[in-house]
Amino acid sequence: MKIVLLPNLTKQDAALHTGRITQKLLDLKAEVWMHIPMKKEFPFFPIHFWTDFDEMIANCDAVIAVGGDGTIIHAAKHAAHAQKPILGVNVGRLGFVAGLETNELDLLKILVSGNYSVDNRMMISATVGRPDGNITYHALNDAVISRGALSRILDFEVSLNEDTICRYRADGLILSTPTGSTAYSLSAGGPVVDPSMECMILTPICPHSLLTRPVVFNANSLICAKADCGSEIYLTLDGATSVRIESGESIYFSKSRLSVQLIQLHHKGFYQVVNEKLTERRN
Repeated sequence: MKIVLLPNLTKQDAALHTGRITQKLLDLKAEVWMHIPMKKEFPFFPIHFWTDFDEMIANCDAVIAVGGDGTIIHAAKHAAHAQKPILGVNVGRLGFVAGLETNELDLLKILVSGNYSVDNRMMISATVGRPDGNITYHALNDAVISRGALSRILDFEVSLNEDTICRYRADGLILSTPTGSTAYSLSAGGPVVDPSMECMILTPICPHSLLTRPVVFNANSLICAKADCGSEIYLTLDGATSVRIESGESIYFSKSRLSVQLIQLHHKGFYQVVNEKLTERRN
């Protein structure tokens, strides 16, 4: 089995655990692949280092991301484009999308044997219309429209399938997948949604209304959001990619053509995981 390792070495102890994972995989007779910039970090392992990142992903059997949720989500997008399954090993704080903790590495034998299960996770696309052509972005967790550091409150108009359905005054709007329902959307008062479902969750951030509530839309919906403001507006995808948006510019959200295959090596239910993670957060 050919496995790509994508570690985030800025995380505490990530290099240590990546070495442990590498040795486990080699002991199980798997091939371990990494991108060439990692060669100086792991010079003593018989790892195959690739110069072409996309070719490496395209030719592997599975991807393992080592880091926190942000690392796993970033790696998952590369895996999704190549239609490869991905396993997240959590060395971050919460690890909602991780399939393995660092004290569970013995379960890697299930991965190498091929007897694992896969959760297919819906992604959303956000399309911004520009004079030189539309630009489409993909997100596994969420897309957030928000104001800049010194901006005023935003006025939003939201349409469903080209019919205006609501207007908001708020600091921002979150369009979330079920996977992202336990991330920023949850902190803003959104619902927890089982990730096996396919839907989009619209959650306003600090709305200036007592009656404003999150809304759940069918996955086949086309949602359009426009924000009016006297200054900066940004669209942020999965907390990583940030795009400047002009006041009054339309952003269209829909189910993405891409999906993520998250590898599961044990049989913990989603609500068991949520309960464990949220208990950790309180502590």
